[in-house]
Amino acid sequence: MMRIITAITLTLLPCLLNIHPPNFCTAHSDSEVHCIESERHALLNFKQHLTDPSNRLASWAAAASDLDCCHWVGVVCDNRTGHVLQLHLRSHYPVSIELTIYEDELTIYEDYQREAEYEAYSRSRFGGKINPSLLDLKHLIYLDLSGNGFGGIQIPNFLGSMGSLRYLNLSYAGFVGLIPQELGNLSNLHYLNLGHNYNYNNNDYYYNLYVKNLQWLSGLPLLQHLDLSSANLGKASDWLQEIDKLPSLLELQLSYCQLSGFVPPIPSINFSSLTTLDLSHNNFENTSILFWVFGLHNLVSFHLSHNQFQGPIPDHVHLQNLTSLRDLDLSHNQFQGPIPVHLQNLTSLRHLDLSQNQFQGPILVHLQNLTSLRHLDLSVNTFNSSIPNWLYSFSHLEFLNLKGNNLQGTISSAIGNLTSAISIDLSYNKLEGKVPRSLGNLCNLREISLSGNKWSQEISEIFESLLGCASNGLEILDLSNAQLSGQLTAELGQFKNLVILYLRNNSISGPIPWSIGNLSSLRSLYLVSNQINGTLPQSIGLLSKLESLYIDSNMLEGAVSKVHFANLMRLKTFVASQNRLTLEVNDNWIPPFQLNHLDLGSWNLGPKFPLWLCSQRQLLTLGISNTRILDAVPPSFWNLTSQLTYLNISHNQIYGEISHIPMILSYYSIIDVSSNNFTGPLPCISSNVSFLDLSNNLLSGSISHFLCYKMNEPKSMQFLNLGKNLLSGKLSNCWMMWKYLTALNLGKNNFTGSIPTSIGSLVRLSYLHLDNNRFSRILPSSLKNCKYLVTIDVAKNDFVGSIPSWIGNKLSSLVILNLHSNNFQGYIPEELCSLTSLQILDLSHNKLFESIPRCVHNFSAMATSTNSDYPFYLYQTSIGYNSYNILH
Repeated sequence: MMRIITAITLTLLPCLLNIHPPNFCTAHSDSEVHCIESERHALLNFKQHLTDPSNRLASWAAAASDLDCCHWVGVVCDNRTGHVLQLHLRSHYPVSIELTIYEDELTIYEDYQREAEYEAYSRSRFGGKINPSLLDLKHLIYLDLSGNGFGGIQIPNFLGSMGSLRYLNLSYAGFVGLIPQELGNLSNLHYLNLGHNYNYNNNDYYYNLYVKNLQWLSGLPLLQHLDLSSANLGKASDWLQEIDKLPSLLELQLSYCQLSGFVPPIPSINFSSLTTLDLSHNNFENTSILFWVFGLHNLVSFHLSHNQFQGPIPDHVHLQNLTSLRDLDLSHNQFQGPIPVHLQNLTSLRHLDLSQNQFQGPILVHLQNLTSLRHLDLSVNTFNSSIPNWLYSFSHLEFLNLKGNNLQGTISSAIGNLTSAISIDLSYNKLEGKVPRSLGNLCNLREISLSGNKWSQEISEIFESLLGCASNGLEILDLSNAQLSGQLTAELGQFKNLVILYLRNNSISGPIPWSIGNLSSLRSLYLVSNQINGTLPQSIGLLSKLESLYIDSNMLEGAVSKVHFANLMRLKTFVASQNRLTLEVNDNWIPPFQLNHLDLGSWNLGPKFPLWLCSQRQLLTLGISNTRILDAVPPSFWNLTSQLTYLNISHNQIYGEISHIPMILSYYSIIDVSSNNFTGPLPCISSNVSFLDLSNNLLSGSISHFLCYKMNEPKSMQFLNLGKNLLSGKLSNCWMMWKYLTALNLGKNNFTGSIPTSIGSLVRLSYLHLDNNRFSRILPSSLKNCKYLVTIDVAKNDFVGSIPSWIGNKLSSLVILNLHSNNFQGYIPEELCSLTSLQILDLSHNKLFESIPRCVHNFSAMATSTNSDYPFYLYQTSIGYNSYNILH
């Protein structure tokens, strides 16, 4: 609704200002009046300093055939005098895809469409500098440079000298720095939009516009529209007092302005004609701001979302005065208590959003007066009643969101009275019973989510309930986590307009029906974590619009051939792990798709390495663990790794050497090639990799080149597992750049020598496994810097000396301490008794003497068992879930 109101205002504004409607070609066709020569030269000089990669201003030329600048693109002239009145040089941001809910789920194909549109938009944007020659356009009343890319320059001060301007739009144009106070000289200005200007430098540091104060606004008495969104107004403590000096103001947009603190009361508001107010995405905490806002009797739209309000809305805030209000958004705060009773007086409300707060109790009956509502969002609060019966009588309601509350009881069949409903979200409550058949009578319904409830039904019953006219238009259906059972039946194929279907995390069994191939509009299909069995129907290959297919963690079996993928040209995500499927394609098969995400873990892909993977040049995540591959990795495959954020080829019998991976573009990448038969030296790995598991292979040789690779680059590595290999030699003193490591396993190799002192640089280290090697000498005292250590396992080495007392004094978080089968001598230090979290202590098979300290009774935590391989055991059993989280 906010967008609608804004759009209407922007459309009407030129008329309100007595400005000619936009004309991007010419202001006159039959008139013999031509543009003024001096103004023509001014425009050419202005163009000379612009960058125009798409040559949009090709008509702005000095050739004799283009002498009349009034015919130039974006120029509007007075058809009586020939003076340039308007410059329309806006670059339009692509807005071809407008989604209401589930926006993140409709982004696979659209992301690529948007990316292509954004690239086209970037090429069309003007940039460069703004030439002062604009000052020669002394009759200019309209200047729109919005949506362009001026790359972090400041707004020119000279714009404040263009005294005829009534309309100035510099929004979304990449301006940064101090907003020039000279803009306060534009006394004829009716419209000023500086919103959403920011720029990033090479380090992704964010810059935006800012002010020291807003006193310059007092020079704009005719201003009707003011947008300073995303400008830092934090230093303008008197922002409200200064804006109060604008008596003609109709629209005020101040979102993302870093406003905060106490707002002092104003005895009387001068801008009492204000119709639109947006203060969202700020840092307001004190509800004092509400007192003057709710005195704006002409207010039509008010947004206060994403602030830091807490507690109840005060009773003496006079909501009932806002009789014209149609759009109210108080979402994403921490308001508490019941919904204010005064809301019942806002009978003109069309859009009400109270989501993401802490409102509680029942949904009050007082809201039944709001019969004009089109959009009602009460999601993510703690309402604990049933769905009130009066709500079902809101025949104009189009969008209803009650997600994430504690609503109980059943859905009444009266829900069929919501005949205007387009989107209904009742997910993640405590609703139960059966889904009423009357839902099928909602002919306008496009989206419905009933997930996260306890429906005592079979899935086929719900599909039958929706087979009324709702099935003709339904686009999004979410029944995830709904305790559904039964089988998918042929009726599924009748929902021909379905775009997204969520059925994950239920107990649905039986085969996928052949009729699924009739869902010609389907883009995303989620059947994850059910008990679906049988074979994958070849009709899946008919879904030419399919972008995301999730069928993992089921009981599917049998062969999958190229027929299953015949028409899946748009497929971007295919997650089908934890099934018993076999891929049967030729060695030279080239899939019709280019995937971003693929997980076929536990399939039968072998024994040959699947060469078709090398054709997937857009892969970001890949999981093919436990797929019976007995082969070497082709060199062309390793070339793909630079773009991957996740790679799991573990638990196969892949052999040969691991290629160097010097370049990984994405931070926090995961690589798991464990439990194979790789041989040769350790590969050199990009500094961007965060998780690396090379364990349980046949890798050999020194570790020095691996540790000291690109020592000038800090390593992002957090988890490093090189255990169970044939690595040997001494550890180099190169640990200084590995400061993010939290888990390190070098166990079960053939390392020798002492532990280098630089290991004390690993101040985030929690888990250290050096067991089953031939390390010698004493434990380095620098380890006491690693105060977050939970596990130390150095068993079966040749360490000597006494057990360090600093283990007990400095490493208070230890849960596992394993020193067995070394050459430690002397007594057991009593300081170990300070380790009150210790659960496993193994000092056996050393050369210790004297008695065990009596303080061992402090080890009360030993009643709890812990696997000594933790977290490496934990990681190996959950690596698939890393894939799950990334891909879901």
